[in-house]
This record gives sequence, structure tokens and C-alpha cells, in this order.
Amino acid sequence: MAPAIVNVAPPLGVLNLREFVDLAKAKPGSINYGSAGIGTATHLAGAYFGLQTGTNLVHVPYTVSSTIIADLLGGRIQASFSPAAFTLPLLQDGKLLGLAVAAEEPVKEPIQIPTAVSQNVDYKFATWYGLLASAKTPRAILQTLNAAITAVGDDAETQAKVRVQGITPQRIGLAEFDAYIRNDMDRLAPVMKSISAEK
Repeated sequence: MAPAIVNVAPPLGVLNLREFVDLAKAKPGSINYGSAGIGTATHLAGAYFGLQTGTNLVHVPYTVSSTIIADLLGGRIQASFSPAAFTLPLLQDGKLLGLAVAAEEPVKEPIQIPTAVSQNVDYKFATWYGLLASAKTPRAILQTLNAAITAVGDDAETQAKVRVQGITPQRIGLAEFDAYIRNDMDRLAPVMKSISAEK
């Protein structure tokens, strides 16, 4: 799992998530956020934030992630909702501010970022990574693949490489992963509906 971080550039003038939400509510439609494109995880993260906070943020889709950063630093967009791997060096340098992480636990290493929930904002969103197979795949093959992937995931060196990218490795069984995907789709259904309405 790679939880979203609410990133803003210092010139926006907000120091925490509540100030960001208050500014967005005071000036609806004035805050633009960049994403990797329509329907991507970073788009959903921003749209879900808007629904959860009752704010009207303007979505700006990009095709090149580096352009998002350039425009965020240049003031052409004001925010992004992305995993730490995309912005960590800039957060460490103070060129961007990480107002909140959309997870149960705060970020403690290599920088400190509080959770959205700790700032009284009900916002949890994470990009998840997993391997999917056809529903027709025999159960025995799925179990073999699951065991092999779990073995790789349990390797300390692999976990270290994953964690440094802001991703939290999790061991999830076949049935649990199916249930997680279904629950996530149900939770994000209103977001998908709002995105469809934008077109």
C-alpha cells in the first residue's frame, strides 16, 4: 500500500490540512490539483479528498509526472495527492509541504507527516499494488503463485527496497485480497460517479 500525501507548495500559505480545507472552502474552484491523468490513482485521490471534505478542487490531468512537479513548484497548480515516492526529495528539501498522509499511521521516516484523521479530516486513500489473474485460473495455480509472491515479499532486502519508496508491504491472502478490492470499489463508487459527471 502507498498512502496518498497531500502536497502543496509553500507559497500557497497554508501550514496544515485544516488551513488547506478552510482555504478551499473559502475560495471554491481556486485550488488546482495535478494528477497523472483521468481515472488514475492520483486523480481518484484528489477527487475522493474533495468529496470527503466538501471542497471544490479543480482537477488538472497530466501525462508526464515530472510536469506535475514542475507546475506545482511553479505555482501553476496548488496541490497534488500522490504517494511519497513522487515527492519525497522535495518534501525533505522543504520545497513542498506534506500536509497529511491519508493513512492510519503518520509518516515518521525520513520526515514526519501527520495523518489526515489526526487533523479531524476523514481522509484515507492508498494506491495498492497486486497481481491479478483470470477468474478461470485453477485454484492450485493461484495458491502456488501466492506462496511464491509471499516468499519474495517476506525477504528483508525486498521489504527495505519497497519501504524506501513509501510503500508498506502487506501479506494478504487470496480471499482477503478479493474482498479488499471489492470493498475499495464500493467505497470509491461515488468518486467514480463524480468523475464521470465531469466529462
